[in-house]
Amino acid sequence: MPVDYEVNAHKYWNDFYKIHENGFFKDRHWLFTEFPELAPRQNENYLKDLHLENKRNEIPECGSSDNGSDLTIKEQHKCPASLGHKIQKPPEEEAITQKLSHLMVCTDSFPGSSATYRILEVGCGVGNTVFPILQTNSDPGLFVYCCDFSSTAIELVQTNSEYDPSRCFAFVHDLCDEDQRYPMPKESLDVIVLIFVLSAIVPDKMQNAISRLSKLLKPGGVMLLRDYGRYDMAQLRFKKGQCLSGNFYVRGDGTRVYFFTQDELDALFTTAGLEKVQNLVDRRLQVNRGKQLTMYRVWIQCKYRKPRMSATS
Repeated sequence: MPVDYEVNAHKYWNDFYKIHENGFFKDRHWLFTEFPELAPRQNENYLKDLHLENKRNEIPECGSSDNGSDLTIKEQHKCPASLGHKIQKPPEEEAITQKLSHLMVCTDSFPGSSATYRILEVGCGVGNTVFPILQTNSDPGLFVYCCDFSSTAIELVQTNSEYDPSRCFAFVHDLCDEDQRYPMPKESLDVIVLIFVLSAIVPDKMQNAISRLSKLLKPGGVMLLRDYGRYDMAQLRFKKGQCLSGNFYVRGDGTRVYFFTQDELDALFTTAGLEKVQNLVDRRLQVNRGKQLTMYRVWIQCKYRKPRMSATS
């Protein structure tokens, strides 16, 4: 029976969105408090520094001048070329590494190729993360990609009145399929967002999925995750027979869910070559007064960054 859930996973998720459409999940406006990387325009000093650093790092040989890698405040303080700190690598090696990174983005035209800040949300559902980002972040250089396993979910995103093809590109994608290519080149993304999506795939396919996504990040780019933690109320409520393997369960509608520990997520990200910025457990007590239910929720929130300078031979 577990094989049936894997083979027909797309059917279960399509059925889920056909039933609920856009009425199941609420828009995640809390994102900008937990993940300010998604709303850089809210900090004017950040934007000024960001654009200044972009100008300093432009490469004349590149066909397009606005495809350069962006830096966060933290990364700018580490940049020896702009602030005169002690240089950690020979200037020639650093210049070559940065030049290759820029040229990799500039070689071909792709959706959002002229953007200066690119975000990808994996497992976007009906857009409860994407649309708040587009509404809140008015940066003209922003471009948001979003993908989902369910073609029904992507259709709902594309037919939403808030969907703007000039600022957003929604596409169907199987996170676990190694033969499917992403529509953007390697090292072209500033942020990758995974909100309650990694837990939906088979545990033994998680590492490869994260490693593939890591290659899409620019040096200095970040991967943001929020997902179910071990012993969350949802896990404790599963009945006998719903456990497919250790901490991996199937819901009544055929969709599946895994419950993580901090160490498991840390291993996934660090094996993919990312460095920890944040890895915390968020425990909350939720009260549904209408149903008179008390719910103990356990979520894990992570931020992992791609090293600024990749190792070169």
